[in-house]
Amino acid sequence: MISNLYPRLLSDRAAPLFAAYQQLSTSELTERVAFTHESSVYVATGGDRVTADRLRELREGILALAARAGFPGESDRVRNAEFDLSLAALLHAETGMVPAEAASRDVWAFLAVVVLPDVAFWRYPHPPKDRILGTDLTRHVFGRLWWRAQLVRAPDTPEPYEALKILGEAAFDQIYARRAALGGSPHLVRSILRVWDGLDLHGLNERETLRDFLKRLLRLAPFVLFDALEEEALDDELRAVAQQSVDAQRPSVKSIRAEAAARNKPNTERRTGFAEPNTSPGRGSSARPARSRSGTPADRPLRSVEVCAGCGAQALGLEQAGFEPVLLIDNKADACFSIAKNRPTWDVVCMDIADFRVYERQEIIGIDLISAGLPRVRPATNEQGGGSDERGVLRTTIELILVVRPKAVLLENIPDLVDSPAFERDRSWIAERLERSGYQCHWGVLNAADFGVPQNRRSGFLVALQRPYGTRFSWPRPSGFAPPTVGSVLGSTMAAHGWPGADRWAERADRVAPALVGGSDRRGGADLGPTGSKKAWEALGVNGNSLGDTPPGPDFPVDALPKLTVEQAALIQSIPEDWDFAGGKTSKYRQIGHAMPPPLARAVGEAVATALRS
Repeated sequence: MISNLYPRLLSDRAAPLFAAYQQLSTSELTERVAFTHESSVYVATGGDRVTADRLRELREGILALAARAGFPGESDRVRNAEFDLSLAALLHAETGMVPAEAASRDVWAFLAVVVLPDVAFWRYPHPPKDRILGTDLTRHVFGRLWWRAQLVRAPDTPEPYEALKILGEAAFDQIYARRAALGGSPHLVRSILRVWDGLDLHGLNERETLRDFLKRLLRLAPFVLFDALEEEALDDELRAVAQQSVDAQRPSVKSIRAEAAARNKPNTERRTGFAEPNTSPGRGSSARPARSRSGTPADRPLRSVEVCAGCGAQALGLEQAGFEPVLLIDNKADACFSIAKNRPTWDVVCMDIADFRVYERQEIIGIDLISAGLPRVRPATNEQGGGSDERGVLRTTIELILVVRPKAVLLENIPDLVDSPAFERDRSWIAERLERSGYQCHWGVLNAADFGVPQNRRSGFLVALQRPYGTRFSWPRPSGFAPPTVGSVLGSTMAAHGWPGADRWAERADRVAPALVGGSDRRGGADLGPTGSKKAWEALGVNGNSLGDTPPGPDFPVDALPKLTVEQAALIQSIPEDWDFAGGKTSKYRQIGHAMPPPLARAVGEAVATALRS
């Protein structure tokens, strides 16, 4: 199939337009509409370049749909949903793209800031950049709809896009977030939708049932070649799995109601915190599982929710500390896919935390722990405490905590948030909100090198626990052992491709590494940080100007400075060698650089778990 080739607007040209357009009205954006751009480029592959006239026709079709939804005036959730359904079908049917073209963020950036800026910013007023620039195609205002239509289209039916109506965006994202194992197959996705549409879901939580259904499919995926099954056979197979999920969910509804009734009953157990013997008929006088004074059963796993989960490194450390993740949230598609590749049974939601609604996941209310590896905040620049995206995520997370009311909170950020005067207003606001709600706050700074990580990486922490857990918490103590050196950790990988200088290099790299810097999406590709960090890496015998694709080979000069690979960067973070990462090299490195080393997460997690169980 020959693809239509669309103009592409690279990020360095699209980003300034995105920033400028945030301040403009819909009518002002309409004045900026164009069908060419002096900086646009085309991919150098076969295909027909789309003309300005064809782009004009596409815009007219989209404007007609938008007008029905209220454009250029205000819309509402119902009309937005109807607009998205119609637009998904139009984009897929009329653009003439093949998946390789539709996978380019720069194509969608061109459409959003050149051809359709008024529609894009009307659909998502004051949008985050992924909605416009395509940094995450699962969230782009137009790109996400093309891909949804691509997966559900049934070409041999009278209404090929009818299946778009079966699932809403949040439910569809559950499938797409698992695309590495499920969502990459339109044949399988269409079967999922057909089967789902025929289920009796009366009285069930549809999101929970779908989540259970997808988990069961993920367990089957290594053993069943879904794409090899004929449509009818595949539907039968999936229908049986879906029915298991429905059957499994129905008893849980009764359990939830019984548990809610028990919580509302003013019995001795609730007053004292101790369990009374179970003397219900037919069970004799056998005792319930032992509980701590807090009422937490000593033998059940502690349950957690993680915000800004990244590639899952922090959740991995908390898992080792005894926490079972119930839900992980991140707004970067590659990070979500990384978690899904390594822990396919973990429930990952790929969305902005600001868009998350607790009422859709009420089972997390009162959970044991909410953890977060938050984006690095910067000092406030005005009297209101600054307006950065990072600070907005921090505040939104605190508001989420106050709604969910977990027993414990674990937030990780820069050390300055804990001890710098520049962040005093932030600390006061956070402590006031949490303490007013019954939490005791503990602020601390820990160095990953003190817990066996070959890296001088200081992190700031806030651990907050409800009373009476707060008085039981104490920070983990350093291991007491010297951390491994960079040479001892990376020496074998430097020698793996036959570099004759590997042994000499490992002897020279006789210290821990400086902190890896993941970098910002607002800056260029992957390197090992600012000038000071690069000089520190140079002292260890590493060229920090960029990352390498492979370790040095036999022809690499003995005295030259090798570059780190993505895999070696992960070892510096003490992330297991078999932990797989999704995305390109820059995306993988940013996931690694932003992560909390699992040994440090485990140490803090064990301290929190001890407080909850003591």
